[in-house]
Amino acid sequence: MNKVIGCIDGTETSATVCEYAAWSALRMGAPLEFLHVIDRHQEVAPVSDFSGNLKVGAQDELLQQLAELDAQRSKIAQEHGRILVDAARGRAAELGVKAPEGRQRHGTLVETLGEMEDDTRLIVLGRRHVDAAAPDQPVQNHRLERVIRAIHKPILATAAHYRTPERFMIAFDGSPTGRKTVERVAASPLLVGLPVHVVTVGSGASASDALAWAKTELEARGFDVTTATRDGDAERALGDYATEHTMDLVVIGAYGHSRIRHLMIGSTTTALLRTLPVPVLVLR
Repeated sequence: MNKVIGCIDGTETSATVCEYAAWSALRMGAPLEFLHVIDRHQEVAPVSDFSGNLKVGAQDELLQQLAELDAQRSKIAQEHGRILVDAARGRAAELGVKAPEGRQRHGTLVETLGEMEDDTRLIVLGRRHVDAAAPDQPVQNHRLERVIRAIHKPILATAAHYRTPERFMIAFDGSPTGRKTVERVAASPLLVGLPVHVVTVGSGASASDALAWAKTELEARGFDVTTATRDGDAERALGDYATEHTMDLVVIGAYGHSRIRHLMIGSTTTALLRTLPVPVLVLR
């Protein structure tokens, strides 16, 4: 059975990843595995190369010391990762997940997730948010963006703090890819039973027809559906709607060539991930 993969790295997002990964696994009835990746590039000792100024014997001694330092760092990184994974498994078990697993790998997160993709159903990743004390400071989510571009599995990018989702919103543009997003939400157990708002940016007969289709599709699967339209900039309009209606999660399709896909994969990816205050489920 395909797994939910919770990616933890010891940063402030790991605890939230653990909570959302456990919630997802329980909702989907799927096995849960926590993944900790030791980036091999972080193990290189940040020491300047002074070997050209040293005699042969001194160079050999320095190289030996650097090798020992790298080995010690690698050992510490592995032990740190093991502690993180064990803690995450323990927390998930407390939340009711049966036999959560853990895995450590060397490499990059994108490479590792690519190797695991065939056995993956959902990836849960941490997301950095704007610091309330410094709202003008830029927030980068480069790792998350690289995973979204490279991996073709659903990705749940977490909020800053965990809150059990009780309602959610689908960002919908009425395109074939947008309709595929609605169909996948309707068919998945992840969000079944939760009230859903289907929101599109724009107006006109085509938007009304598309929203009516989405409402029918979701109601046929038992969802309580509210539809809405907004005007203006899509990024701002979607974020404002999510905040005004206290949405707990936003679903966005990131495939095809829709306007919303351009937002997620194009040049404004960082801004959208930074501004949406709730978890974002990206469907690929």
